[in-house]
Amino acid sequence: MTIETALLIIESILLALTVSLLLYSIREGRDRKSLLLEIGRATRILTREEYFLTVRDSMLDAKAEVLGCITGRFPGGDDSRRTKDIVESIERLASSGVKVKYLMPKFPDRLHVGHLYTRAGAEVRYTGCLIVHDIRYTVVDEKLVVIGIPESTGEKEATKKGYRIPSEALAAILREHFYGCLEKTVGYEDYVKELIKETGASTKLLAREFRIDEKELERVAGQQSKT
Repeated sequence: MTIETALLIIESILLALTVSLLLYSIREGRDRKSLLLEIGRATRILTREEYFLTVRDSMLDAKAEVLGCITGRFPGGDDSRRTKDIVESIERLASSGVKVKYLMPKFPDRLHVGHLYTRAGAEVRYTGCLIVHDIRYTVVDEKLVVIGIPESTGEKEATKKGYRIPSEALAAILREHFYGCLEKTVGYEDYVKELIKETGASTKLLAREFRIDEKELERVAGQQSKT
């Protein structure tokens, strides 16, 4: 595959995403025109490393709210360091009063990242909403959007590239999408309780399987037994 072909494919993906988002949330013609112009200016493609650095740096500029729709895949290799950086950013934001919220696909193997982010001070919600499996984004203060793009469709595909788009219009659309999905979600602790109840697995087994602090799971399980 030539570089020209790869760039054309990426541009096509971005265009398709833009069109679907515009159809998803009907806006006035002026807002749509402004959005297309702003996205057209986002010509720089971010590598995976740059994508995570951009997400982290953008988060630290937040004054009120950070919303993230992510895959929540278990971090391996270099991703462990990148995830640690995001966790540290969440801790800083939470301590300064910034609200940090995440949506992740409702799969048991996403508990590890959910546990890390929740412990850092974020609100993590799990959803079965299909669009969450493919789209990855971070919205900062309704002004800035960082969009991640996988190499191919699917919730198991890692984010390989991304775009940083300073667009209030796109931020507003994705924020509406985010809160629209919250109606069909379950929080981190409630999801842990669901798994314990449905699988009958011990906290020790779950802790080992998903690499979560066993004492934390015991605390959540203890809350369940009291209800």
